[in-house]
Amino acid sequence: MIEIGNKAPEFTLMGDDGKEYSLSSFRGQKVLLYFYPKDNTPGCTKEACSLRDWKDEITKRGTVIIGVSRDGDKSHLKFREKYGLNFILLSDPEKTVHEAYGTWGEKKLYGKVSLGALRKTFLIDEEGNIEKIWNKVAVLTHGEDVVKYLDERKA
Repeated sequence: MIEIGNKAPEFTLMGDDGKEYSLSSFRGQKVLLYFYPKDNTPGCTKEACSLRDWKDEITKRGTVIIGVSRDGDKSHLKFREKYGLNFILLSDPEKTVHEAYGTWGEKKLYGKVSLGALRKTFLIDEEGNIEKIWNKVAVLTHGEDVVKYLDERKA
């Protein structure tokens, strides 16, 4: 299980723009790595739009936003275009990165238990260490919550 202070697991995944992205290529910047279940679903859309709306403020605080789900790059591209998302979406169809970050597991929906992607966000510092984990994400205010955290840690 990943905890605050741990080294963030390295990965290379395909982006919605057809390019490969590795976590190590963002060294020197903070990375907001958010995992979400599925493109174009109500909760995931609200979360993505919240991050979109707060992206400029997050970026001003030296942080890059990266979304990860099991959806393919074509699905991501449609999702990004439909909602004007202004950050990278990465595809993890084999769920290797989900498993490395502990974002694949048991979840309960309407009383039914199933395996699936868990909604979690990790703030990774400039050296590649886990600085903050959001295990419970408020989809409507996630972008604002990230900005508040980034501001509080400076104070």
